[in-house]
Amino acid sequence: MRFEKHEGLGNDFVVVDVADLPAGGLSSELARRLCDRHRGVGADGVLVVGRDAGAGLSMDVINADGSTSEMCGNGLRCVVRFAAAHGWLAGHATTTVRTGAGPLACTLLPGGEVEVDMGRPELSRARIPMAGEGDSLDVPLDVGARRVRVTCCALGNPHATTFDPIDAGERAALGPAIELHPVFPARVNVGFATALDRGAAIDLTVWERGVGFTQACGTGACAAAIAAVRTGRSAPDRPIVVHLPGGDLTITVAADLARVLMRGPARHVYSGDVELEALAASGERSR
Repeated sequence: MRFEKHEGLGNDFVVVDVADLPAGGLSSELARRLCDRHRGVGADGVLVVGRDAGAGLSMDVINADGSTSEMCGNGLRCVVRFAAAHGWLAGHATTTVRTGAGPLACTLLPGGEVEVDMGRPELSRARIPMAGEGDSLDVPLDVGARRVRVTCCALGNPHATTFDPIDAGERAALGPAIELHPVFPARVNVGFATALDRGAAIDLTVWERGVGFTQACGTGACAAAIAAVRTGRSAPDRPIVVHLPGGDLTITVAADLARVLMRGPARHVYSGDVELEALAASGERSR
């Protein structure tokens, strides 16, 4: 199977043209083995890219553990760069990518950055999804003996962001515990955020469901900026620079929360071929 390796701020993906998939598609088990950094290609996930009849694109996301995600912000930017390199954009800077969160407009900017209109975030508990009643703003969450305040939303996938002061050691334990907390029936991505420079910037690390801590998370950066605006830490309609371990994303949240723009880089790393039968056999031997 032909593939390309792409990364957005260190969040790395195996990118595959849907036309190059084996008969029957790519199973979750094969995707998991592709993402294995010791016996496979190594990645945070697999992106399957297609061309829609209306000249747009499609993106399906398989996480490193074989589960699927509705959306991936860093992955979206990689898909646009992939499509541009293959001549699929037909000279147009802007295209629409169909995702599990619906169609999203993406623009390839001069210099190689990609801007994505992430649309309107879901803020209601029912749509995140999140159990219980009331607002999703600054919700106290008991995690073992620790109480953490989280502000939640969904941008195709669910996010819980906390601005509580939590050190690196606690984050390692709280990330998976919050992901699997019973209040989140579909699990949740967890953002540990600190507001900087009077809200003009945010330091962020994200525990991604099905992946763990990653170098960057595009939807997580958007969720953190939304949480900062909703809690009054940041101003709306102004760019917020989100510092992630892998680099920076620029997020702008509309005052009415109806629109979120994400801007950042994406890069082709290398292209290759993988022998799927050999990959499957290596998985059997590792058991």
